[in-house]
Amino acid sequence: MANLAVLALDEAVRLDAGRVGEIVDELGELAAQNVMGIALEQLAQALATARGAAMAGDMAALVAQADLLSRLAWQMGLVSLAGVAVDVGACADRRDATALGATLARLMRVGNRSLTQIWDEASIGS
Repeated sequence: MANLAVLALDEAVRLDAGRVGEIVDELGELAAQNVMGIALEQLAQALATARGAAMAGDMAALVAQADLLSRLAWQMGLVSLAGVAVDVGACADRRDATALGATLARLMRVGNRSLTQIWDEASIGS
């Protein structure tokens, strides 16, 4: 019999807290909260749209959503999410179904954790 290993799917996400601080410094607390709230909604929508595109097999739309996610994530200081989004876009562009399945699952995990972490960070700053 083969030995089975259980792999933990819990990974830390990297957040550039300095970027969040810069946003607050540039816009002020109230405007920064509004902008960050809108950006979080856009990130959540882009994650859902990316997943839908992948499920539909629309690789062009998935590449576009991954690019959007990456840019939004960098602007918000979500370093891990930006990197994974780039990886998903590259896999979709190459039509590498095996790698795409793995990176897309990781995108959803990292995306959800990143949104929670940035929301908590924004709430702490207020």
